[in-house]
Amino acid sequence: MPVFSTVLITAAPAGMGAEAGGAFVKIDGRETLLRSAELFLNREPIKQIQMVFLPEVIEEAKRKHGGHFGFSGVKVVGGGPRWIDQLIAAGEKLDAAATHVIVHDAARPAVAYSDIDALLEAAEKHPAVTLVAPIRAPLVEVDEGGHPMALHSPGQFMQMLTPQVFSVAKFKEMIGSKQELHASQFTLLKGSPLNVRVSGGGDAGLVKNMIHMLPKPKAKPLSSPFEEAQW
Repeated sequence: MPVFSTVLITAAPAGMGAEAGGAFVKIDGRETLLRSAELFLNREPIKQIQMVFLPEVIEEAKRKHGGHFGFSGVKVVGGGPRWIDQLIAAGEKLDAAATHVIVHDAARPAVAYSDIDALLEAAEKHPAVTLVAPIRAPLVEVDEGGHPMALHSPGQFMQMLTPQVFSVAKFKEMIGSKQELHASQFTLLKGSPLNVRVSGGGDAGLVKNMIHMLPKPKAKPLSSPFEEAQW
């Protein structure tokens, strides 16, 4: 049976530096990163969860969230400044038993449980799988000054989402090269368009509604009286 290790990244992906703080926005009173970590708790194949912070904020993160992370078994790691640098830092502490690695943007808390189930299933057949969603409107290509250059049909593009999942071999290949995989190496798996990224405080209300719209998993009996109060 596959054994999964989850890596949650708190920095923004390449090209989104201005939106790096999305993981720390509060949604209905709780930081986005806590809600994102919850997506992977109490899933039998997932044996390790790491939350990777930029070095300049890791001590503050430990003070604010150390209790929550310690109680739920989430490991805190420091790395950066780039997205790939955070993956490299997590790779150094990867569970030796892991056969696959899940990578998730901690600023994306609105992920359907069924999408994660489908992703874990696809991981058994493909070395690199990513969730995607269709683009529903034409795209305007602009230059550095924001001036329109070209119009593109939405049918030519898909929006890349997270989580993504990699075999351990493919993950180590990626961090060894210090570059993210080329798009051609991914298997695409259609996910919910409700999986939006928090980019600032103005998104909190929207993402809260998105979370409430997601299908709910069937309730499972709690394994202990403390499980319900993890967060």
